[in-house]
Amino acid sequence: MKFVLAPDKYKGSLSGAEFCNAVEEGILKVLPKATILKKPLADGGDGTIAVVKHYLNADTISVQVNDPLFRVIDSGYLLSHDSKTAFIEMSEASGLKLLHSGELNCMETTSFGTGELILDALEKGVAKIILGIGGSATNDGGMGIAAALGYEFLDKDGNVLKPIGKNLKAVATICKNLVYKKLSQVKVKVACDVSNPFYGNNGAAFVYGPQKGASEKEVKLLDEGLKNFADCIHAEFNVDVQDIPGAGAAGGVGGGAIVFLNATLTSGIDLIKELADFDKVIYGADWIITGEGKLDAQTLSGKTIAGVLTAAHKKNIKVAALCGAVELTPEQQEEIGLHYVCSILRGVSSLEDALGNSYDNLVTASYNFAKLLKKGL
Repeated sequence: MKFVLAPDKYKGSLSGAEFCNAVEEGILKVLPKATILKKPLADGGDGTIAVVKHYLNADTISVQVNDPLFRVIDSGYLLSHDSKTAFIEMSEASGLKLLHSGELNCMETTSFGTGELILDALEKGVAKIILGIGGSATNDGGMGIAAALGYEFLDKDGNVLKPIGKNLKAVATICKNLVYKKLSQVKVKVACDVSNPFYGNNGAAFVYGPQKGASEKEVKLLDEGLKNFADCIHAEFNVDVQDIPGAGAAGGVGGGAIVFLNATLTSGIDLIKELADFDKVIYGADWIITGEGKLDAQTLSGKTIAGVLTAAHKKNIKVAALCGAVELTPEQQEEIGLHYVCSILRGVSSLEDALGNSYDNLVTASYNFAKLLKKGL
């Protein structure tokens, strides 16, 4: 039998590569002659850079940048061996993972460090940048990224504003005179798996601001700021970011990237599947085994498993999902077309125990799945 292992990570527990190793171990205990191809995936969020490196010959470039609170940190990105393509993950410079819980405050945070990574790549002469924007700690509409690349944001009195969330409301003019010249020569693709608008009840501030430390009052201020920022963008660039699905991703970086980087937004999972040559390698597979930390209704919208199912259904390949936790009803499971679903948890345990035992639990779940398949052979 041919199995293609195509998981996302188990956040806080297993990488995609570790998932593949565990599942392979479990299957081979039962089906030692099985053909197993490991194709870990990601959807553009936190951890995507590790998956990209899995597929491409790339070097890790180390750069000192500003973190979300303007503290200098060591960060980095991937640069292909021919120096033509850079793979930048926003969370490496401007991510929630860089802050302690008490530091979360998207009124004060910036995406400036991500712009510094982009600038370093431009100085190395890249022709293409792929930018993953998941896991951000910011709600600055991409103002920080743009500021690092030479854009200036002025208030009504002509003062240059610090590129942070609370200053969006004060922006009156956007100046392009000092923008880095090479920016216009590079093609930028942004991996984006949400469709939120720039502002409004379903926009960046209201949907994501609270998890980035914004109070109810601050969420409203940030939303007003994003609306003002959108008006300034329209006046300067004649682009209505509010009409662009996904503009609200990463605190408005989705829309900011379109305007300031001339970027295109695309599905993160589709980008990674392309790098993995996924549609070709699954040909002839009996099963695709996928998984993620928690399988729930959000899985249906742009996540890794949804991308796996899209490819599998085109070739009539069965899909099994082995996940840390499962919150799908049988009806939802049928609706999305999963042929086998299980939670790998064994017994009642604490979150700490569940995370710590993920590898062994996954080996066991894979072993039991293979036993079921063997009985049906």
